Amino acid sequence: MAACALRRALLSSVSTYSRKHTHRILSFAEASSRFDVYKPQQTCHVCGLFGSGQQRRFMSSRNRPEGKILETVGVFEAVKQHGKYETGQLFLHSVFGYRGIVLFPWHARLYDRDVTPPMSDSKPEPPGTHGSKEVKGKTHTYYQVLIDTRDCPHISQRSQTEAVTFLANHDDSRALYAIPGLDYVSHEDILPYYSTEQIPIQHELFERFLLYNPTKSPPFTARDTLKAWQEKNHPWLELSDVHRETTENIRVTVIPFYMGMREAQNSHVYWWRYCIRLENLGNEVVQLRERHWRIFSLSGTLETVRGRGVVGREPVLSKEQPAFQYSSHVSLQAPSGHMWGTFRIERTDGSHFDVRIPPFSLESNKDDKAPPAGYTF
Repeated sequence: MAACALRRALLSSVSTYSRKHTHRILSFAEASSRFDVYKPQQTCHVCGLFGSGQQRRFMSSRNRPEGKILETVGVFEAVKQHGKYETGQLFLHSVFGYRGIVLFPWHARLYDRDVTPPMSDSKPEPPGTHGSKEVKGKTHTYYQVLIDTRDCPHISQRSQTEAVTFLANHDDSRALYAIPGLDYVSHEDILPYYSTEQIPIQHELFERFLLYNPTKSPPFTARDTLKAWQEKNHPWLELSDVHRETTENIRVTVIPFYMGMREAQNSHVYWWRYCIRLENLGNEVVQLRERHWRIFSLSGTLETVRGRGVVGREPVLSKEQPAFQYSSHVSLQAPSGHMWGTFRIERTDGSHFDVRIPPFSLESNKDDKAPPAGYTF
């Protein structure tokens, strides 16, 4: 898989390179989801990769399958340790391996329970959640991006490519629709590269949203349609809070999104979408078996949800394929609430342990008067 090859052989070292080390030609094996990097022959003492000298091909997988074609993508650029990437920046996702392009940034508050904060500037725990630890929020940059549709089949088992959903603008309060190939990416997951192609990303919204301008860097600028779409859909796209916690080397990241309110049977129903990523930070192979949710509503109700797996899957998390990401939805008959819970994880010897899902708030602090616009321009 693309993420496997990327993570094992290429990308773990890219973020530590200086500018003179990070410029290199990248190739993407579209048919086989493998990456090929052309590196000079001299070895870098820091990471063990080739640094300068004669060009040499380095295959990231054990064996190259016969009949597969490698497609040149572009040249790696220096990873930004400070500042943000601009609209039009091409990148590889460091975890899932897909090609994408940045549309615009979001500035979120990251509540990382793995970091011990001072007592001030902390976020108190919702009532009834596990533990009593207060968590300090830190500003963190995420990006709204388009995914190259050629890469979607190769990542569909590890990450949903139709995870950004909206409430439909009609009387059916349960109707949802998705914009395929739209994602949110953390700053540290961006591996920037440069391409001379005028249309380097295949997505139906690419030419609607972006204009090629060779005088700019990056050479793609936002069209008026992108600016208008961002402004009109801001309440339904906005990413504000990110929650993270690690249990026994399994890190869980949760991002909630408010979707809007609809009327059903003479009552108001409030909808949220939440995106969850599980990452195995260790070497042990594990599998997600069960989920256990607690959902508290401001109306005073407390609901418990148990079930096998997530979104119909029981993903395996290994060193080669360490991450799984999915989105789901929840509705309340109250304008706010809280969610928390655990995932039951199984080891290869049959033993189990519970991984904590960090508690997060469900808030409806957006203007409900304007319905989401979706594909409308």
